[in-house]
Amino acid sequence: MLKQLYIKNYALIDLLDIELYPGFSVITGETGAGKSIILGAIGLLLGQRADSKSIKAGAEKCIIEAHFDLTRYNMDAFFEENEIEQDAEDTIIRRELTAAGKSRAFINDTPVSLSMLKEFGEQLVDVHSQHQNLLLQKQDFQLNVVDIIANEQKELTAYQQTYSELQAAKHQLQTLKDDIERNRQNQDFLQFQYEELENAHLMEGEQEELEQQSETMEHAEDIKTALYEADNALYGEQTGAVSQVRTAQNALNSISQVLPKAGNLTERLESCRIELKDIADEVSTLLENTDFDPSELDHVNDRLDHIYELEKKYHTENVSELITLRDGLKQKLNNIENSDEALAKLEASCQKLCADCQKLADVLTKLRKKAGKEIEGQLLQRLVPLGMPNVRFEVSIAKRELGKTGQDEVSFLFSANTSTPLQSIAQVASGGEIARVMLSLKAMISGAVKLPTIIFDEIDTGVSGKIAEKMADIMKEMGQTERQVISITHLPQIASKGSHHYRVSKEETAQGTISQMQELSQDERINEIAQMLSGSNVTDAAIQNAKELLKI
Repeated sequence: MLKQLYIKNYALIDLLDIELYPGFSVITGETGAGKSIILGAIGLLLGQRADSKSIKAGAEKCIIEAHFDLTRYNMDAFFEENEIEQDAEDTIIRRELTAAGKSRAFINDTPVSLSMLKEFGEQLVDVHSQHQNLLLQKQDFQLNVVDIIANEQKELTAYQQTYSELQAAKHQLQTLKDDIERNRQNQDFLQFQYEELENAHLMEGEQEELEQQSETMEHAEDIKTALYEADNALYGEQTGAVSQVRTAQNALNSISQVLPKAGNLTERLESCRIELKDIADEVSTLLENTDFDPSELDHVNDRLDHIYELEKKYHTENVSELITLRDGLKQKLNNIENSDEALAKLEASCQKLCADCQKLADVLTKLRKKAGKEIEGQLLQRLVPLGMPNVRFEVSIAKRELGKTGQDEVSFLFSANTSTPLQSIAQVASGGEIARVMLSLKAMISGAVKLPTIIFDEIDTGVSGKIAEKMADIMKEMGQTERQVISITHLPQIASKGSHHYRVSKEETAQGTISQMQELSQDERINEIAQMLSGSNVTDAAIQNAKELLKI
């Protein structure tokens, strides 16, 4: 529950630091006093988008902070999953806004994203405003109410998982059908392309090898001339390098006895001669094997021209890409040939998933119909004391095509009297009737969902007198079951039922208009309720009526 609310420099609020209590509390105040400002501040704590204009004029930063006691609510999973230090007795959420437009959020002094703050806030506080009454007109809200009372989250999760698998399988099936249809229309063309590339007998690295051969053969005469000259220079009988080195060796060897260094030079020349002879042998071999054949060059160039033509035709850069394209065409042709088998397999999978979905949807329908009867019974018990003695309420569950939430279309049918047929509640219920229905639904939902704090913002619109008193009794009852209920109200019948009473007021100061909120003492409370009964001119009768309402 919300233990303490601290607001600084927000809108008309200079500083607010107030304690709150379990059970049922009420907040009153004149229109425009600032009750909506306090709700706006709480909304920021719950992850709503911030506007720097909401910062009090002249202030650089706005701070909103709330302390919660969560000892009765098991929220360990949230703290562990998000690696946030937990203090169940004093959980603190804080929001800071700067005039420069920056916003920061914290849970127990740990910085968190706005989405995480919103996720956490939704588990702490439910603010029910008049605007929320419009939700009653939406079928998804009506279905959600039924699902909460049915307590079938496990079954709904199982259904949605299977439904998601079904949708994926259907998409895969349709994609395959489209591919098959498109490929069959192009099958002859695909076959022609494949055969053209297959008949080309392409090999990896072939293009580079052929280009090298062509380059070599184009310069065959130059190569042969250069090899001949090199061979003659190395192996010539009189002037060849090998022969000349041998001559030098002999000359040096002849004087090695009288000039020892000549012997070392002879050995070094021997190494040179061996290397030169190896080179000369290789040159001679190249010379013998180099022969110019014009027909061979034509063959190589014809092959290269064919490869270049295929690359240009199929918009590829090399033979490797052509081979990849060829193999891809082969796969497409195989898929066409095997398409009936693949299609049948996917269709069987879809049929099975559809059957599984139907079974799970039937389970949901059964649980929802049972919950619908429970809602009908509980609502009648709550609405009759709220001034609707002849009310009729029915949860209509019609069958539709399987969807994300199952096969059920939920509608709340309503009639306030016996003479009017049951119709959609959005079409026939007045604002006051919708407010009473929503309060009754909230009372039911709060019993199924453990939410620490519920705030009702003028849910009493359109009602008065004893009906308002009965509505207050419902809210008080909700506050007695391990939760905190706060009602912002203009009705003295509701204000008198609160265990704690707060007043929001507006004051003109030298610094401008400010809003304040304070808890009322017993005497202040009597006066506040008397004003609500009689206006600004508080009479003795109003004071007495206030005391009677407060049972003083």
